[in-house]
Amino acid sequence: MTPVETVNAHYQVIIDKDVDGICDKYHESADTYVVLEGPRLTTTGYDRITKGWSDFCNSPLQLRAIDWMEGPYSREVAGMSWVSGIIRLEISHGQRSFENIFRASFVLLQTADGWKISHEHVSLAHPDPYGIGDWLKK
Repeated sequence: MTPVETVNAHYQVIIDKDVDGICDKYHESADTYVVLEGPRLTTTGYDRITKGWSDFCNSPLQLRAIDWMEGPYSREVAGMSWVSGIIRLEISHGQRSFENIFRASFVLLQTADGWKISHEHVSLAHPDPYGIGDWLKK
């Protein structure tokens, strides 16, 4: 699989709530680092990352779709790659359904078992982080 195919397969096992499939996508290292879109901000280390995904898969939260809106863009060099873009998530839990737009970036390492996620960053854009709106002028 290419790095982009690896990330797309990762998204599919998240939708399927396949905890083993999800965890298999990460590099088994104490240095693997995930920046979350949620209140914890980050998780460091394969063991803690797999615990988080196990808890996610046992929660009522369901990601029904994860679609690229921009990208995915990627670059590959010897043994390392990045994949990045904008994703739209369709989310549901109980009777509530909604969607959110996120920035997503991955750094992957090539291993004997294929590409593995070493760093993941998913973030929701703040509507006005500096209190001045968009500084880009028309």
